[in-house]
Amino acid sequence: MVTLKQIAEICGVSVSTVSKAMNGQPDVNPATAERIRKVARDLGYRPNAAARSLKTKRSYLIGVLFADQINHEYFANVLDSIRNTAMDLGYDIMFVSDRVGNYKMSFYNHSAYRNCDGVIIMEARFEDPEVVELAASELPIVVLDHVFSGCVSVMTDNVASMVEIVHYVAGMGHRKIAFIHGQENGYITQKRIEGFYKGCMELGIRTPAEYIVKGKYHDPEASAEATKQLLSLPDPPTCIIYPDDYSYLGGLRVFEKRGLTVPDDISVVGFDGIDLASHLRPRLATYRQDAQKIGEQAVIKLIEQIEGPMKKHEEQVYVSGTIQPGKSVKKIG
Repeated sequence: MVTLKQIAEICGVSVSTVSKAMNGQPDVNPATAERIRKVARDLGYRPNAAARSLKTKRSYLIGVLFADQINHEYFANVLDSIRNTAMDLGYDIMFVSDRVGNYKMSFYNHSAYRNCDGVIIMEARFEDPEVVELAASELPIVVLDHVFSGCVSVMTDNVASMVEIVHYVAGMGHRKIAFIHGQENGYITQKRIEGFYKGCMELGIRTPAEYIVKGKYHDPEASAEATKQLLSLPDPPTCIIYPDDYSYLGGLRVFEKRGLTVPDDISVVGFDGIDLASHLRPRLATYRQDAQKIGEQAVIKLIEQIEGPMKKHEEQVYVSGTIQPGKSVKKIG
């Protein structure tokens, strides 16, 4: 078996330099590091994970808590980014669950059982006592789309994103703008509602209370019912903002049944920026969340806590997205 010492002798450097180069540490000349890694590849060197863990007291294993089915393209893209970033930085990932075989255990106990260095809470019922226990534990934690006291949170800037959407729609001449939002108890929903009102206030738009309607994320049926409610108003909106791109399909179905066309009769905007938005006709205007950056930041912020000097702490990291104009908002006025 090829050893670091043999690679060091061939390259004419110290064993510590070889170790640093193989672990991607920045204090090695880039050309030297690449030469060391090439020699290691040519010799068929394979790092000894057990030896590395023994030396560093770390497992190089990141837990990911996703308590629902991964059937949402946005979350799938974030997860893909988490996996790739973790691999690039020398870590593996595993899913945290509430059981091993038939043995029931808490999310925290499963993370400890698998010896995770830290956990990314990606999607869960944040009020669940087991999720709260995990977030409050001594483990380094990063939470996506929620804020827990004492934890790092990574998310889209939901206030700024809604302000940007409202300004875009108003810039197309619309003043009667409605918003179908997700579950009211969620942190993200609260921030998006705040952003919607903030954008309207900045533009002097008075929004009737009946223009703000409860729906559900990733639920076309809930959006269909909300759309019917809005279209039945004596003075219906000219533009509807949906909780996400997929939920908009429910609204589209209602429009088709009523003989309405987008954007001639009604304008619409989605949220997330998934591929679906670009395949709809007309192409859906939407706010694209930067799933790759969110996943990258989640891993980087977790490893900062694992490896130091930033130990577990509270911080909110906001990632900007972009408006994708599409063809679903009509210019009026």
